[in-house]
Amino acid sequence: MADTSTSRPFEGQIALVTGASRGIGAATAKALATRGAHVVLTARKASDLEKVEEDIFNAGGTATIAPMDLTESESIARLAQAVGERWDKLDMLVINAANLPVLTPVIQIEPKGFNQALTLNVLATQALLAAFDPLLKRAEKGRIVGLTSSVGAEPRPYWGAYGATKVAFDTLLSCHAQEAERISDVRVAIVDPGATRTQMRAKAYPGEDPETVKDPDVVGERIAEIFGEDFPTGHRERVE
Repeated sequence: MADTSTSRPFEGQIALVTGASRGIGAATAKALATRGAHVVLTARKASDLEKVEEDIFNAGGTATIAPMDLTESESIARLAQAVGERWDKLDMLVINAANLPVLTPVIQIEPKGFNQALTLNVLATQALLAAFDPLLKRAEKGRIVGLTSSVGAEPRPYWGAYGATKVAFDTLLSCHAQEAERISDVRVAIVDPGATRTQMRAKAYPGEDPETVKDPDVVGERIAEIFGEDFPTGHRERVE
C-alpha cells in the first residue's frame, strides 16, 4: 500500500486558489490536488475553470469550481460562507488573481484601469484575508501564499500603476502575517514568481519569446512545496 503521508501529504485538506483558470493559478491548483488537497478553483470564466477541474480529475485529484468576480463586493463573502458550510475550514489560501493595467508613465495613468487594478489587487486581497480568516484559524495549520511582483519592491519606469498595487498588496500580507502570528497558528508567505510564461507576461512583453521564460508548472510546484514546509510567517522568496 502506498504511503499517503508522502505521496498525498495534503489528503483531507481544503485549498482555495484565486485566478485558477490558467497560468500560475491553474498550475498551483493542479500541484496541490496532486498532493491530495481538495481545491476550490475561482476565476471569472466557468468554461476555463471546468478545463482545469477536468485536468485535476483526470490526474486522480478532486476540485470544486466557483466562478466569480472578486471585484464584486459581495462575492468573496458568499464564497467564504459556502466554503464554511461545506467544509468548516480552509487549510490553504493562494491569492494569485491580479490585474495588470496598461504600462504607461505615471502622469498618463488611466483612472479607470488603475481603479480596476486597485480593486482586484488590493481591495479584494483585504476582503479575502478578512472573509477567510475564521476558516483558516479552524484548520490545523492555516497557510496563506500571496503572489507578488518585483516591481513592487523595485520601482520601474512605466510600471507605476501595477507596482503601486503590489506595494499595497505586500504591505497588507506582511502586516497580516505579523498580526495573525500573535493570536493564531496561521502563517503567511509572499512569493515572487519571477519571469514566467503567462498571459500577463505576454501582455507586458509582447516581443518576448515565451520559450525563454519558465513554465507556470515550475512556480506551481514550488508553491505546493512551500505549503508542505514549516515556513516562518512573513517568509518571502523568488522562484528562479
